[in-house]
Amino acid sequence: SRQSDSSDSSDMSHPKILTLGVYGATEAAFFAALREAGVDTFCDIRARRGVRGSEYAFVNSQRLQAKLAELGIRYLHFKDLAPSDALRKRQYAADKAEHVAKRKRTELSEQFIAGYREEHRDFDSRKFIKQLGPEARVVALFCVERAAEACHRSLLAAQLHDDLGLEVVHLTPE
Repeated sequence: SRQSDSSDSSDMSHPKILTLGVYGATEAAFFAALREAGVDTFCDIRARRGVRGSEYAFVNSQRLQAKLAELGIRYLHFKDLAPSDALRKRQYAADKAEHVAKRKRTELSEQFIAGYREEHRDFDSRKFIKQLGPEARVVALFCVERAAEACHRSLLAAQLHDDLGLEVVHLTPE
């Protein structure tokens, strides 16, 4: 798996934050990336916990949770961190205007970014990390888009970095 560091954390009492998506990944590569990174806590930040297409059935909720349990990785769902349907439609409109298919998007529109920040203006980084518990050492933020910059997970990761100085690594399983 390819990794890109966006920062280093000097405070080891906080977890390392990883982000990853599934588009473009095989089941083997996806779970290998989690194992190689030492993920112990998997945060699903999707509103809908299913993905269309048989090639991604392994990240549909029940199968995903079963496999993570088998690997000894804790699964948590944070539906409240997903963008609203209205905001997702705003991004789809921007994608359409740019002639970009959802699964090929490489960045979020400015309208989406501003809207997501507004929708989640009450997000408290410290409360979120505390909610994960002291056993959370390597935390994965998961949604579907391949590129972190094309997904709301990058916005959450950036806020955790900005607020708490947490190390953030964007995984691309391949």
